[in-house]
Amino acid sequence: MKIFSFFRLLPLSGVLLTACTVTQPLTGTGSADSPQWHARKQQLQKLEHYQTRGAFAYLADEKKVYARFFWQQYSPDNYKLLLLNPLGTTELELFVEPNSVQLTDNNGKKYLSDDPESLIYQLTNMNIPLDNLKSWMIGLPGDAKDFQLDANYLLKSVSDRKKGERWQVNYQGYDTSTIPALPNRLELTQGKNRIKLKMDNWTTQ
Repeated sequence: MKIFSFFRLLPLSGVLLTACTVTQPLTGTGSADSPQWHARKQQLQKLEHYQTRGAFAYLADEKKVYARFFWQQYSPDNYKLLLLNPLGTTELELFVEPNSVQLTDNNGKKYLSDDPESLIYQLTNMNIPLDNLKSWMIGLPGDAKDFQLDANYLLKSVSDRKKGERWQVNYQGYDTSTIPALPNRLELTQGKNRIKLKMDNWTTQ
């Protein structure tokens, strides 16, 4: 059931992950009980409509995937994810709505499910924590209780266990030109698997 042979053909696009300048999180630690963090968290929780694009890498022992990605959030439980090859052709299109998931592959074949994470894994063998990624991408810890803030009360790291797997998220840069400031580079680690995201830009409403 595995698809997307294009993933083996994209090593050159990995340079996109290193071709940007990022604003590094400050050293030091902010308190999660501070009014500054509560105010920032409320700002981020109000972001229901946004989109971002950039570079995606999935690095594991058995496979290495490099692609361009586009993420559009329509509401808290409704979003779209595209993965594209270097020519800009869509290789994976995922639509998620409450209780409904549709994935279209690069041949136009559609797959239906109610679990986007399981569907992605079955078709691509990539373990991507989509449920939490929605929060982590914009700088929220989601349901995780174990997280650290930097001196500017921006999320610096998150540690979360789900289904027996521990995910570690490290924030490597923020785009401070947006209001509120949003991550522009982060890395997720689970065992020997790593996911790298570099956001070129954000559009918020």
